[in-house]
Amino acid sequence: MPAPPDVMLELSGVERTFSDGTAAVRDLDLRVRRGEFVSVVGPSGCGKSTMLRLVSGLEPTTAGTVDVASCRLGYVFQDPTLLPWRTVTRNVELLAELEGIPRGERRRRVERVLDLVGLTGFEQARPAALSGGMRMRASLARSLVLEPELFLLDEPFGALDELTRERMNDELVALFTGGAFTALFVTHSVSEAVFLSSRVVVMSPRPGHVVGEVSVPFPYPRKPRLRFTPEFGRLAGRVSDLLRDADGGRDEWVVPA
Repeated sequence: MPAPPDVMLELSGVERTFSDGTAAVRDLDLRVRRGEFVSVVGPSGCGKSTMLRLVSGLEPTTAGTVDVASCRLGYVFQDPTLLPWRTVTRNVELLAELEGIPRGERRRRVERVLDLVGLTGFEQARPAALSGGMRMRASLARSLVLEPELFLLDEPFGALDELTRERMNDELVALFTGGAFTALFVTHSVSEAVFLSSRVVVMSPRPGHVVGEVSVPFPYPRKPRLRFTPEFGRLAGRVSDLLRDADGGRDEWVVPA
């Protein structure tokens, strides 16, 4: 049966087994509706990043189906992967250039997204001159230039210090609130997942599959002080409980007090 028109992404019975016999995911089912921001958390090695590669088509499934309702995908990796010899402008326009978007149009888009991510004034800087947070902003901008309908983000802020990470979370919420994309976000941080998301999905250890989810009722846009409310703490605690249960009861997940 075809997916309903409001569904952006659907994985049904998905399995991915590598050539050495390692099963990364098995019996993976997930549905993401248009306009949702869904975060995925789970133990290390449970197949979260593999799932994103399957959705993007970078890897094939071993079994099951992956249905994506749009070909306009943006992908942000754990590392900014900027080309060191290119300026910020030239890095940000790279994917649009590869897509064959005319020079005038892609420069117009670059100017707009650099303003959105707060990099106006750094157009001619090279990656070595940027902070870690600024490099990640450039990576986000590079995908936003393609005006994606589905945004895949693989722990993009994991290497940043806590303060910069919170700022990037605030900026991503602002982009999501003002944009028109659906997001699938992989993270190890419970508080990050709850702050960003309309829904948090929890995966089991490898081979990964969905073992639970928590809906996040807070309206967008979200203010930084939300992180310190009792309601936020209770939701983060529910996600953490699901993670501990999925990971055999190990108490290694940090949530707000």
